[in-house]
Amino acid sequence: MKRTIYDEDHLLFRDAFRSFLSHEVLPRQEAWREAGVVDRELWRKAGEAGFLCPELEEEYGGSGGDFLHAAIVMEELARAHESGFALPLHSDVVVPYIHRFGDEAQKQRWLPGCASGEFVTAIAMTEPGTGSDLAAVATTAKREGDEYILDGSKTFISNGMLADLCVVAARTPEASDDPHGQLSLFVVESEREGYLEPRKLKKMGLASQDTAELAFDGCRVPVSNRLGPEGAGFLMLMQNLQQERLVVAIGAQAAAEQALEEAVTYANERKAFGRSIARFQALQFSLVDQATKIEVGRAFLDALVVRHAAGEELVKECSMAKLWQTEMLGEVVDACLQVYGGYGYMDEYPISRDYVDARVQRIFAGTSEIMKLIIARRMGLGA
Repeated sequence: MKRTIYDEDHLLFRDAFRSFLSHEVLPRQEAWREAGVVDRELWRKAGEAGFLCPELEEEYGGSGGDFLHAAIVMEELARAHESGFALPLHSDVVVPYIHRFGDEAQKQRWLPGCASGEFVTAIAMTEPGTGSDLAAVATTAKREGDEYILDGSKTFISNGMLADLCVVAARTPEASDDPHGQLSLFVVESEREGYLEPRKLKKMGLASQDTAELAFDGCRVPVSNRLGPEGAGFLMLMQNLQQERLVVAIGAQAAAEQALEEAVTYANERKAFGRSIARFQALQFSLVDQATKIEVGRAFLDALVVRHAAGEELVKECSMAKLWQTEMLGEVVDACLQVYGGYGYMDEYPISRDYVDARVQRIFAGTSEIMKLIIARRMGLGA
């Protein structure tokens, strides 16, 4: 289907970002995968080129774009098979907390550096043993005068090794008797005493993404680093999860499209028994099934992107997209890998990396099971 959600300015932005990926990212991908981290220098280059935080207003160092510009970055990274250069996490998940909930002094203090690449950001919610249960967060922030003393640990933190600023969810017990009303959010600079050296985690996929475990031991954080009122953290997290889940869905959709496109090309080129394997009916039917799922997903997702960009409340629909697109991606990469036979299991073909990278999409930003619970509640089931 022909897409109609982007205007000429968006298309020029896409061309520019594709050029950036071609010249700056693709030549470095193998080295990044081996190192398990992206070059810090590339964050600054992305900032200089205007590809970080495209939605930020010019007064905060941004280019004054919209969510569609951000979506283009997500799509092109997926099509380049680049799962480690976590620009969308920085620009469209973490920075919006500062932009949406920070006061003017906080915005002036941090946002220009986020847009320029001076600051790389992360968000620390998940803890060992808590998963999606924010009411069970054990990290504490105890107030002493004009400071909070932060103690606790966080895990599965993307950008955890490179992060200069981390938005940390911590419990402020005096804020409320309700566990949800005790959560507060703090912007914590990585150079603060008590912000311990991150521990890099080994994982199945996302080889070039620096995923880490963080620990805070008597880390002193000024009251001026708290986002919003004390105890408002849970509500802030809930308000931003719509966009976070849409970000995951956009990347999953684009990754599925790219995997199918490359599998079709390979099937037409690869010969077996004297003819192209694309002529085998079983393979044709398999790829047709995947193409149909992709087209259905694209129509639904593009409609959501436009509505989200316009400011609509779409918690149920974005949860559906996160569920549909990530589950669909898993099916697509599995079917596409099969097209390559034994070569699909070899690292030299991107489909092998797509396969392992796809698995976590059904887990982070809320598992598929959590998405189903949210959708069920929004449907009035069990009310």
